[in-house]
Amino acid sequence: MKIQVVVKPNSRKELVEKLDESHFVVRANAPAKEGKANRRVIELLSGYFNISKSRIGLVSGSTSKEKIFDIT
Repeated sequence: MKIQVVVKPNSRKELVEKLDESHFVVRANAPAKEGKANRRVIELLSGYFNISKSRIGLVSGSTSKEKIFDIT
């Protein structure tokens, strides 16, 4: 399943917000430097879907706020 995620880095509260079946907004407290926010988003999504981090892969948007993740 592929999902589209809008990432809000450096947020005070961490939150995964579902907009519809394949669109999410993720607020992460990690900075958008050196992939730290991407790693934190994967951790938050794994907790939200209750799956391991290895089942979530970043497909596109590694340097953008709009990302596509593949969840297997």
